[in-house]
Amino acid sequence: MSWTITGEQKLDPDAAVYIDRVEAADGQSLEEGVKLAYSTFVSGCKTDGIWDAIKASCILAGARTLDGALVPLVGSAPTNVNFVSGDYNRETGLVGDASTKYLDSNRNNNADPQNSKHVFCRVMETPSGTMAVMGAGGNDNGSSNITFVSSLATYRVNSSLTGGSNTLHSLGNFGASRSSSLEFTYISNNETVANASQSSDAPYNGSIHVFRRNASSPLNANARLSFYSIGESLDLALLDARVTTLMSDLAAAIP
Repeated sequence: MSWTITGEQKLDPDAAVYIDRVEAADGQSLEEGVKLAYSTFVSGCKTDGIWDAIKASCILAGARTLDGALVPLVGSAPTNVNFVSGDYNRETGLVGDASTKYLDSNRNNNADPQNSKHVFCRVMETPSGTMAVMGAGGNDNGSSNITFVSSLATYRVNSSLTGGSNTLHSLGNFGASRSSSLEFTYISNNETVANASQSSDAPYNGSIHVFRRNASSPLNANARLSFYSIGESLDLALLDARVTTLMSDLAAAIP
């Protein structure tokens, strides 16, 4: 077990288990600063009260290899469809091709309650064109997805209708969370959390994909992502802050 960092400082127990699995997949040890960044993120999410809401997640940065990056922080391991080692960068994450490459999160959109759901990702390179960075369902009832259309980021959370805000597609966090049958919240590019007045539907039955939406019109993405999270409703501002700090800490820790 990789329990200690320096001196008396200890890793969060869940982070320690995750780190062991990443190192096993990488076939080598991680830097102490990378381990601490992971642990600080996990313990911080617990302090904030949002950890238990995260049901499927990968930190797609920090690991030495693509195999290590695809070790799940929480939940099932994603299925890799066509990504290769050259698509992965330790600091900036994994890049799609807007065509054939995506991850199947192996978490069904209907695994979480109709009125308790979030989808969230960290974009590290500006995407181009119309694309979905993650989701299940297109315009179908109960869809959940994050889609970029020109300068508009749009969101669905167990709904056929969208909410969103005009935003530049630059580096930042994008996510949406529903804790009500009448509306959901969303955050774009590190902006203030806003509300979208869209009623919920029974959740679409389909696994949530990352780098595209799992639908008859999938809209694969060429964005570079370094983190994703799926699960029950949570405070987006808190997750936004934790993920932003995580990426900053990893950048400082990686030689």
